[in-house]
Amino acid sequence: MQWIINLQRDIYLAFAGHIRAFADGGSWTALAAFLPMGIVFGAVHAMTPGHSKAVLATYLTGSSAGMGRSLLVSLALSFTHVTTAVLIAMLSLPLVSVALGSVGRAPALETISRGLLGLIGLWMLWRACSRAGHKHDAEEGAAFGFMAGLIPCPLTLFVMTFAIVRGVPEAGIAFAVTMMAGVAFTLCAVALATVFFRQQLVGFLETRPRLVAAVTRSIEAVAGLVLVAIAIREIIR
Repeated sequence: MQWIINLQRDIYLAFAGHIRAFADGGSWTALAAFLPMGIVFGAVHAMTPGHSKAVLATYLTGSSAGMGRSLLVSLALSFTHVTTAVLIAMLSLPLVSVALGSVGRAPALETISRGLLGLIGLWMLWRACSRAGHKHDAEEGAAFGFMAGLIPCPLTLFVMTFAIVRGVPEAGIAFAVTMMAGVAFTLCAVALATVFFRQQLVGFLETRPRLVAAVTRSIEAVAGLVLVAIAIREIIR
């Protein structure tokens, strides 16, 4: 845990230092030279606790999404996760210091996000208990990614707030775009790994169609229950 705290601190200080230097000197060349590191920092930051990785893996375990659709879900989650932070900082900077419960958190958005995920969990649970066939379409996956990503990225919120205070919001947006790529890389890796192992399990059992059907419904039911439990825990915490 201490290593994670130190890593987060080093990432924050690195971004703050380059934004401060850009605000003082206005050199886009120096800033652009560091921007690729934003991808690395975004990817590493997304590996730390949070960012809905467990929720993403739970949903994909219980869905029938393939590799392509799982990437769509991951990209939707990453885009919403980072963009929400940018919008909060850009549209209402006082909200960051007054309405947020603590640095990098937005309790109201977290509650909305977990509540919506709980509804998806109930929907998955209902479908698992129903004998009628069903289809997981791309719209459902994109909607899940949006709901799970409503919680703003704390690193992006910090970078945007720091950049706005320094009078260079364009630098914060530039970093946000590169960080989004890094976050998407990590979440896509989680999604692909989840789908791969799920497909391997189904492939192993495909010679037993009745067993596969039962296992699939059971996995979806468990995934739905987990999402509901996560939603309830986060809302009442």
